[in-house]
Amino acid sequence: MNENLREKFIAIVGAKNARVSQDDIAPYLHEWRDRWEGKSDLVLLPANTQEVSQILALATETKTPVIPQGGHTGLVGGGMPDMSGDAIILATGRMNKVRNIDTAGNTITVEAGCILQSVQEAADDAGKLFPLSLGAQGSCQIGGNLSSNAGGTGALAYGVARDLVLGLEVVLPTGEILNDLNSLKKDNTGYNLRHLFIGAEGTLGIITAAVLKLFPKPKGQVTAFLALETPAAALELFQAARDFAGQSLTAFELMPRLGVEFTSKHVDGVRDPLTEPYPWYVLIEVSSGESEAHAQTLLENLLENQMEAGIVIDGAVAASVSQSKEFWHLREAMSESQKPEGGSIKHDISVPVHAIPSFMQDAEKAVLAIEPNARICAFGHLGDGNLHYNISQPVGADKQEFLAMDAVITPAVHALVLNYNGSISAEHGIGQMKRDELAKVKDPVALDLMRRIKANFDPAGIMNPNKVI
Repeated sequence: MNENLREKFIAIVGAKNARVSQDDIAPYLHEWRDRWEGKSDLVLLPANTQEVSQILALATETKTPVIPQGGHTGLVGGGMPDMSGDAIILATGRMNKVRNIDTAGNTITVEAGCILQSVQEAADDAGKLFPLSLGAQGSCQIGGNLSSNAGGTGALAYGVARDLVLGLEVVLPTGEILNDLNSLKKDNTGYNLRHLFIGAEGTLGIITAAVLKLFPKPKGQVTAFLALETPAAALELFQAARDFAGQSLTAFELMPRLGVEFTSKHVDGVRDPLTEPYPWYVLIEVSSGESEAHAQTLLENLLENQMEAGIVIDGAVAASVSQSKEFWHLREAMSESQKPEGGSIKHDISVPVHAIPSFMQDAEKAVLAIEPNARICAFGHLGDGNLHYNISQPVGADKQEFLAMDAVITPAVHALVLNYNGSISAEHGIGQMKRDELAKVKDPVALDLMRRIKANFDPAGIMNPNKVI
């Protein structure tokens, strides 16, 4: 980038809101798992939608690639520049205002740079619930959550990010501003444009604000950590829990013994809730709009029935809010706990709920046929069919040699996913990690439509290039 153009970009946000030295830019160039790195000579931190508009208009005019970046917690390289150094990074962290809370309409309007946890807390202060919940909620931003269509632990009861949005404000690559901050639940005035940008990973425009749905806060909530013998038993427990609790079943998370061992070993504040080791565990949450006693009764009736049936073999019910948080901390830290164990080949997949036990059996056979000493740490949201099918390197193995096996292991896992009519990306997105594979597995007509939409919205090709498609 020539100096004159650089100064034009900097003038839009002001010198103090631009990062130009490599020391200041460095934190924006490394993915937290150390899987990707990039180059850039300029990071811009706009304060509002108008500044984003001016940046993108200038970028389109000069054909300067723009990489939108939120909390920098992504897992597929979607917010990383490439190594050419041609792109500028647009970081949304300064755009972090809660614009409005409507308790009568159950909505909250926030800017893209709002931290997810801050949105949860703002809703809580207003006596409401914003149910999107992720392990990275203390640092991820709403703009990134929507751009990747994040899922999380609340998806079973409340849906994924897409289901929690009523309206968006988006800056198009041309600098035009789409003002669709609609809080209406019913609006049949043509195409529903917001859904084009949710899950588009910044390839069609930059989300700058959103109207999000709020829900009544549960009057009672009970969490239990339960032990089981097999994923098949977990599926049977899930079906029973759904029948017992109905919409009151708000979380159902499956975890293996290996994941509990990793987390207890490497994450501060985590301990095994049970005195004996078991092959599999479920973290279950029941919420009630009536009372704590009602939630407790639902869970107790379920556990009594399932223990008599031999499905649940041990368990602990949280006796306090702090103990419930300890159970959730164990689950949410499971992904990061694998990092100290060396190389990890990760998959974010979904299959029909009924197929999870058989898929896991088939996938284990396929992986161990390639690397007999691989350590499989498969966990996730059994209630909605989403598994994080992660594989840690054998003890004492060379990290890079194991990671090189990704080229063989991932196609084997994904082939099984497709055989089960599943998806190779359930909630993390495509980014650059799965871009080439998407082209192989996506319906050709759907892929062509995606490319046509991209070409129409971004004719200069500046928006997060080489991601998704």
